[in-house]
Amino acid sequence: MPDHAEPPHASSGADDAVRPSMSRRPVEAVLFDFHGTLAQVEEPRDWVLAAAAACGVELDRVRATSLADRLLTAGRAGGPLPARVPPRLAEVWADRDLYEHAHRGAYTGLAETVDAGIDGFAEALYERVLVPEGWLPYPDTEAVLKELRRAGVKVAVVSNIGFDIRPLFAAWGLDGLVDAYALSYEVGRCKPDPGIFLRACGMLGVDPEHALMVGDTPADAGAVDAGCAVLVLPAADAGRATGLGAVLDLALGS
Repeated sequence: MPDHAEPPHASSGADDAVRPSMSRRPVEAVLFDFHGTLAQVEEPRDWVLAAAAACGVELDRVRATSLADRLLTAGRAGGPLPARVPPRLAEVWADRDLYEHAHRGAYTGLAETVDAGIDGFAEALYERVLVPEGWLPYPDTEAVLKELRRAGVKVAVVSNIGFDIRPLFAAWGLDGLVDAYALSYEVGRCKPDPGIFLRACGMLGVDPEHALMVGDTPADAGAVDAGCAVLVLPAADAGRATGLGAVLDLALGS
C-alpha cells in the first residue's frame, strides 16, 4: 500500500527482474504483493460516500467527488502518496509500514488536513481500509490463486502495510489459497529490503531461487537481491484484470 514505501533506487539486477529466468524453474512458490497486485482500494468517491455515511452524513455526489480529489492530494491509504507530508506527521509517516499506530496516525493525520466539516470523518475514512468492503480483489486474483493451489505451488503475500490483511482474505474466501503472510509491520522489514522476501521464503520452506515475486513497483523488484525471480506487472484500475495469468505461464509453464 501504501501498502508501499517510496520506491528506492533499483539494484543492478532490477532490469532483469521483469524477465524471470526460465532456468530458475521449477517454481515452488509465488510471493505476491497485495495492493495493486491482488486487490485495489475502492473508487475514491465511493470511499468518501461510505465514510461520510458512517458519520451519519449523506453527501451529494458532486461534493463527494470534490472531497475525494482533495483527499487524494493529501494522501490516501492504498492510494497515491501525499503531495506533501506536514512536519508534525513526518515521524509517523516514516514508520507507517512498521507500526499499526503509525499507519493509522499517518493517514488520519493526512485526512485531517482536508476540512470536510464532518465530525469523525478522518477516522471513518481510515476504517474503510480495514474492512473487506473498502477493497476490490482483481477479477483474475481468485482464478490464479486456485490454479497455483491445484498445481501444488505455495503462495505467500508480501506487503508493506501497517495492519492485518488476513481478515480481508478470509472475507473474500481466499484465505485457504494463501500459505503465509509476510507483512512489514510484523516482520520489521519493508520492501525492497531482502529480509522481508527471505522471511516469506522461510515461512514457506522454499529456497529463494525457487520462488517468484510478483508485484507492481520497484520495491517489489528488491526480491532480486534475495535471490528470487521477479515479475513486475503494470498498474491496473479496480475491476480490471492485472495480467496475473502471466504468473501461471512462468510458474507452471502453461
